[in-house]
Amino acid sequence: MAKSKRTQDKLTKTSFPLVNRNYKDTVFRMLFSDRKNLLSLYNAVNQRHYTDPEDLEIVTLENAIYMGMKNDLAFIIDTNLYLYEHQSTYNPNMPLRDLFYISNEYQKLLDKKSLYSSSLQKIPAPNFIELYNGTDTLSDFSEHRLSSAFENLSGEPKLELIVTVLNINEGHNALLMEHCQTLKEYSQYVAKVRKYAAGMPLDQAVEYAVDECIKENILADFLRKNRAEVISMSIFEYDKEEEEKKLRKAEYEAGEKSGIQKGVLNTARHLLELNLLSLENISRATGLSIDELKKLQQ
Repeated sequence: MAKSKRTQDKLTKTSFPLVNRNYKDTVFRMLFSDRKNLLSLYNAVNQRHYTDPEDLEIVTLENAIYMGMKNDLAFIIDTNLYLYEHQSTYNPNMPLRDLFYISNEYQKLLDKKSLYSSSLQKIPAPNFIELYNGTDTLSDFSEHRLSSAFENLSGEPKLELIVTVLNINEGHNALLMEHCQTLKEYSQYVAKVRKYAAGMPLDQAVEYAVDECIKENILADFLRKNRAEVISMSIFEYDKEEEEKKLRKAEYEAGEKSGIQKGVLNTARHLLELNLLSLENISRATGLSIDELKKLQQ
């Protein structure tokens, strides 16, 4: 599908409710927002051989954050719509997140078109990809299904959404890495950050990893050009990853000690995601402190 500037402007400039202005970009998103890099990733994932980056119509909903969630990359190519999401922690809720996001995408793509028309409104077929590089053990290829979240499902689900999960940690998906050099070098960079962070302060570890990658010609041009921003984002990402691990551990321990407490945590998390009540009201409803609720928000 040819790139439409009008469509892109409409998708990137529209204001949406529930915008989280504290959302911080990631190294992955920054790296693959470059059309050439994104096309290389698309070709590797889908075994295609496109050569013109302009074949990609970027439709990422910039500034659109629903329930605190922001999609990393969305684009249309060859009449198909692709949502690419990078995750550094295990997240079985990705199908539900993508369901919310694809609804917003279709709403914007069909803006001012009548759904009450007798003619069928055509939409690009969706594809959902999660690129995972967390520390939990995952196979090279796996799937998350929306139907796994359905309570008391009887028979075949009437609504399904399948997210293909690709493990992009160093040492995984060798063929994919072979066909996308940028992805391979990104996985090498992340591995170096984690290795050095295990034995030195995080800020030093990130700087050391950046310097070493430049010396070894790993993402060298990208890191030289964006050194300060990459270091800042990497520190933020690694801290966020560690906090999410701690939160999951705390939730598990709380659940082990008390099924009631686990239910309270789930209820609080759901109320926070809905973003309809203040922290004070949620605190009164669940009995959790404001500090505990803020930790859940993170």
